[in-house]
Amino acid sequence: MKKTILILLLIAVSFGSGFAFKAALTASIHQPAGLKRVTGIGGIFFKCKEPAKVRAWYKEHLGLQTNQYGAVFEWRQGADTLKKGFTQWSPFNEKTKYFVPSDKDFMVNYRVADLTALVTQLKKEGVAIVDTIETVDYGKFVHIMDIEGNKIELWEPNDIAYEKLGIKMGAQTTK
Repeated sequence: MKKTILILLLIAVSFGSGFAFKAALTASIHQPAGLKRVTGIGGIFFKCKEPAKVRAWYKEHLGLQTNQYGAVFEWRQGADTLKKGFTQWSPFNEKTKYFVPSDKDFMVNYRVADLTALVTQLKKEGVAIVDTIETVDYGKFVHIMDIEGNKIELWEPNDIAYEKLGIKMGAQTTK
């Protein structure tokens, strides 16, 4: 009886060790140590027939502080509540080519911590990268495709420059 219990225990430990080893090996391949992926929602973009009317409707009925690009939501970052963060909401004209190669009527922008490192890792994982990293004052951008053909925008934000740009435009944020 003790021998059977010992054998079963050894089999369970061996199985568990193998599973743990495989999980650790797989995690290190797919998730390099310290690599953050998405840290939040950077924007929601969607197609519509008349963006100006849609912006006006949302301003009137839902209280969004809209501008010619949509609206900006201001919030505090969880890791450091002294830092502001921003999420862009933008209705696009239904004929826009900005969502190409996707044929969907929406696109989500995700905030990321280190776009260059993430793109390098995504390439290793076989993710379709649509374009090259573009750098502007308020951050870095690149587009990828998910497995269902949805174009995704990744943004490594410079929130300080983004806020300054909004102030320069005279835009108000929705809080």
